[in-house]
Amino acid sequence: MAVGDAPVGWALVGCGWVARDYVAPAIAASGNGRLVALCDRDPAALARVGAVAPSAARYPDLAGCLADPAVEAVYVATPNSSHAAVVRAAAAAGKPVLCEKPMAPTAAEAERMVAACEAAGVLYATAFDQRWHGAHRALRRLVAEGALGTVTCVRVHYACWTPPDWQPAEYAHDNWRVDPARAGGGAMIDLAPHGLDLVQMLLDEPVEAVACLLQRRVFDYPVDDGAVISARTASGVLVSHTVAYNRPDVFPRRELEVVGDRGRALAVNTMGQTPGGRLTLTGLDGVERPVDFSADDPSPFAAQVAAFAGCVRAGAPFPFPPARDLHTMRLVEACGREAMARVEAPNGWALETVGA
Repeated sequence: MAVGDAPVGWALVGCGWVARDYVAPAIAASGNGRLVALCDRDPAALARVGAVAPSAARYPDLAGCLADPAVEAVYVATPNSSHAAVVRAAAAAGKPVLCEKPMAPTAAEAERMVAACEAAGVLYATAFDQRWHGAHRALRRLVAEGALGTVTCVRVHYACWTPPDWQPAEYAHDNWRVDPARAGGGAMIDLAPHGLDLVQMLLDEPVEAVACLLQRRVFDYPVDDGAVISARTASGVLVSHTVAYNRPDVFPRRELEVVGDRGRALAVNTMGQTPGGRLTLTGLDGVERPVDFSADDPSPFAAQVAAFAGCVRAGAPFPFPPARDLHTMRLVEACGREAMARVEAPNGWALETVGA
């Protein structure tokens, strides 16, 4: 087999539940990649992911993992606070790197990550798996083809139930997503990057202004458990984006609506780590019709890692450049900058409007 045809050897740095349940299976299913190395300081975490990738080497230290000659690309799935250090180390080792969102707790750290990769001449991309969901790709085509007419507004609702003691099955309690030191925030910094990136992908234009309200309403952890973002795109499309950690999973919690002057598209249960859900289109006749996207709907994670590995092998740029990811990171930071700084009452956060 020629080198250009051989599967890309991946290292998975950070062996939490996302790595075990989604990233490792996605690399195996991608067709052009294989998982050759796992890296985590926790032996139990290494063992759990190692159970689904038994042939991968296991490393308790990053330096040893990056020195492995079989490693040709790195997927970073560590807590947010360590993204920057891992990405810079991978860049210094000459390894292309695909990093989980948010890029980092701050835009400044994200900028340094990208600068390190550019200086080293290695490919960098952010793992926004929602870009690769079949329903979202079909919706993007509907927008581009004019099926909705002039788009006027987008509504995104992305929520889940994340109590302080939340933990995935078989994992010891370590809910770092509600630890401000490791996550950099709460529901907003975790979930809003997906929605903001998705809006920009669907409409093929940037969001240029944002305003944000945060809440700490149900849980007493020191980060927000809900947020609402209002935004405007470059051409004037209005965006309403709600995120929450305080929405019970039995309630409807994942909807994406795009409205134009000739049609309305609605995607339900498409935002998440798995394929599936449903997409409908309502025209001026008022009839809601299903849109079939089954032929274009592998695992979003598998489609993403396959696209990245293809770029690594071809020496080609990733379809979504890091400049747009940095723009999204700055939007997220603007949303939370002042609102996260002041507590208004025991059960509520100060509400602050910020601009970008």
